Amino acid sequence: MRIGSTTLYETLSEMIDPSHSCLIVWDVQNGLVDRIFNKEDFLDNLKGLIEPLRNKLPVFYTLITPLPREFQSSWGIYSMMRRYNVREVDKLPNFMAPGSHEREIPEAVKPGRQDILLDKSSASIFIGTNFENMMRNRGVITLIFAGIATEFGIESSARDASNRGFYPVVVSDCVSSMDKDAHERSLKNLEKIAVVKTSKEIVECIERSK
Repeated sequence: MRIGSTTLYETLSEMIDPSHSCLIVWDVQNGLVDRIFNKEDFLDNLKGLIEPLRNKLPVFYTLITPLPREFQSSWGIYSMMRRYNVREVDKLPNFMAPGSHEREIPEAVKPGRQDILLDKSSASIFIGTNFENMMRNRGVITLIFAGIATEFGIESSARDASNRGFYPVVVSDCVSSMDKDAHERSLKNLEKIAVVKTSKEIVECIERSK
């Protein structure tokens, strides 16, 4: 549908047309994957999503890349202390350290040569990165989100995408969390501010596209 000079997409097939869509694999790193409530199902579903989409549209993998401690915000340090239940900064673990096993992406869903790795240090893909410019330059208007954790980076980035005028699509069986209840609550929230579909629905739609 056209509204003036704007094209309005109303069906899933229109929204996720490969010519203007991108898949984001959010923070699928061992340090998080090993702690989610449904690891095996999640990896199986994610693999089944990535492989059919990889040759159809761009695939971005985000990597948690903390800033050096002296350049982190006070709130960021405090929230990490709260998460790890420590009272001294020196006792915080070296989270997602370069070269560590926890920073690596599991072999089952590893990036292909054409995929793009994006370092980021916040819970929004838009903050501190060139991601938005890259999407505008490529003509991408739909962002398909998969990864960890549903109630943190997925929901935050989907909301941010919506606020910036992108179509946010969340793949319900390809997002997960360390907290099943929080994951399920977040999916309910996301249904109100994004398009939430299963991997089967997404793949079938993409495979029908020319």
